[in-house]
Amino acid sequence: MTNRLAVSRIQLSDFRCYESLRLSLDTAPVVLTGPNGAGKTNLLEAVSLLSPGGGLRRAKLGEMARNVPVSDDGAPRAWAVSAQLTTPDGDYQVGSGLDPTALAQGRERRAVRIDGENQRGQASLGRVCAAVWLTPQMDRLFLDGPSARRRFLDRLVYGLDPEHSSRVAAYEHSLRSRAKLLKEGKGDDKWLASIEDSMVRHGIAVAVARAELLAKLGRAGTMAVGPFPVARLALAGDLENWLEQLPAIEVEDRMRAALRDGRARDATYGGAAVGPQRSDLLVWHDVKNQSADQCSTGEQKALLLSMIMANTRLQSKARGAGPLLLLDEVVAHLDAERRGYLFDEIVALGVQAWMTGTDRALFEGLDGRAQFFRVEDATLTLETTP
Repeated sequence: MTNRLAVSRIQLSDFRCYESLRLSLDTAPVVLTGPNGAGKTNLLEAVSLLSPGGGLRRAKLGEMARNVPVSDDGAPRAWAVSAQLTTPDGDYQVGSGLDPTALAQGRERRAVRIDGENQRGQASLGRVCAAVWLTPQMDRLFLDGPSARRRFLDRLVYGLDPEHSSRVAAYEHSLRSRAKLLKEGKGDDKWLASIEDSMVRHGIAVAVARAELLAKLGRAGTMAVGPFPVARLALAGDLENWLEQLPAIEVEDRMRAALRDGRARDATYGGAAVGPQRSDLLVWHDVKNQSADQCSTGEQKALLLSMIMANTRLQSKARGAGPLLLLDEVVAHLDAERRGYLFDEIVALGVQAWMTGTDRALFEGLDGRAQFFRVEDATLTLETTP
């Protein structure tokens, strides 16, 4: 048994730039350095697929295959990612990939296996693996629309509440089903009411889980932040306002009535006027009392890391192990003090963080405390460290 979550072995087949890869690891942090385009981020993406969701790029399944298209009919290869996970509950063999059976039928479906058993959907991954990531594409998280912020928040929730991914998926499925019926003018009141009941049940559960995590993050965020700013957090949305002001049973009735009364509007514009898909995560730099979108790029990156590390502390306490941390080209934007503090906290928490960069010198603070690999042309070479 171990008090950490770690990838002890990973194997890739026809994934992105990797025709094949076999890599054995210990539980220490992993540092991948090398030139741009060498395959560093692709490996982090593979690791991210050991947890629920669409991975750190949210790419289509076919886009993850090597050299697409490769067959005469233009279909992608059936890529696969397989790993042995070391967890506080024991070892698990986890596999994820583009289902070859579905591919032969002209469909793209993600297959998931745990200890040799096929799984229905991805929610089961959350019970054995949690992963949180920060990538250069997330630099605009506080500047763009709220959907990316909701996804970021939901991923933090997954680590403490693995069933959250099932509730999010169930709500989104009901939301799409209702929108399709309304657009096509099909479905009687009873049919629509049944779908809306599902939306109410799952939607409120999603909103409550988000709010509970934010309350915990607020407390954890003030602990051991060092040179990182404290992030003050809130959720904005009709559903969240109702939950603060009314008993849950009244919120259910209000949401159900809003969906029923909004059918005509939603038939025209799509979606639903109320629900967790309308919520937004609001973040402030606490000391400066400044909204995150008004902070500098460096401060925004530091705020994100502050939230991620607060979540890591929570998971370490609640689940006995923190999540896999996937930090793509992050340390280049941190000064020496923040880099040193980040490295020290990662090691102190016993987290297997996967970090990438082009400059090996930026990771000197992890010498003797991490596994270093040089990545070139989709080939990994283990480096010795002092």
